[in-house]
Amino acid sequence: MRLFFIILMTFSWGAQAVNLKAVQIYPDDVLLDLIKENKHLSQVVLDDCQLVQDIEARAVKAKKPDYQYLWGDMLAFGVCVKKNVPLGLYYMKLSAEQGLSAALEQLGRYYEQGKFVQVDMSKAIQYLKLAASVGNLKAQIRLAKIYAQGKGSPLDYPILYSQLHHSVTANKQQHKQIAQLLAKLANKLPAKVVEKAKITTY
Repeated sequence: MRLFFIILMTFSWGAQAVNLKAVQIYPDDVLLDLIKENKHLSQVVLDDCQLVQDIEARAVKAKKPDYQYLWGDMLAFGVCVKKNVPLGLYYMKLSAEQGLSAALEQLGRYYEQGKFVQVDMSKAIQYLKLAASVGNLKAQIRLAKIYAQGKGSPLDYPILYSQLHHSVTANKQQHKQIAQLLAKLANKLPAKVVEKAKITTY
């Protein structure tokens, strides 16, 4: 009877191994694309949470910023791991400190919206400015909306105007949104400053 049980379990494990397709860890460029498209968490789930230990090792031991961001998001939202918001934010901040624009943008958005943290417009603008400076279009658009409300320092408006003016997007709706935000920012700046911003890159 015991021998039959062992044979049955071995067969069962073998069948599961066949059905469970081995998943390779994401190369950095692939992970960054997933993050940009906001598909990183859904991909971890689609891969049946097989890479949790590998992701954690790359975030905690290797200290790779893209994996710190992914691990932080997994912890904050409880994806394939036990939910732990403070620890999740800790890893997001580590990623941001290494300059990952997606982490900078996300933290700026969280401080603006009061998600997981208390609303702090000063910190929101600080994070968004850093993300915007390295070409994160989401951050540039969000920051433009904040500036259009008269918040932040007017001294920073020309820089953001220039960044948005030189931005590139194939999304027609986003293109229209940028044009509208540029018009709002232009209303807050002298004409000479606007013209200079158009020919200056930051």
